[in-house]
Amino acid sequence: MKQKIFAYHQDTELDWVAELKCGHYQHVRHNPPWTNRPWVLTEQGRNSKLGVELECKKCDEGAIKDNL
Repeated sequence: MKQKIFAYHQDTELDWVAELKCGHYQHVRHNPPWTNRPWVLTEQGRNSKLGVELECKKCDEGAIKDNL
């Protein structure tokens, strides 16, 4: 199920995590060549992706919200 990004935070390892409207979190790492997301490296890049929809596998699985 697609869900919109509304905010970000960094985890304990300083990787960026997207906070989705559904209440789930999803890592948005830039880890070439497997994952190419250079936009996560800057605040301007992250802000440009607010409102973009990501596929939320946790919603598909019926998982509880991450932001309790």
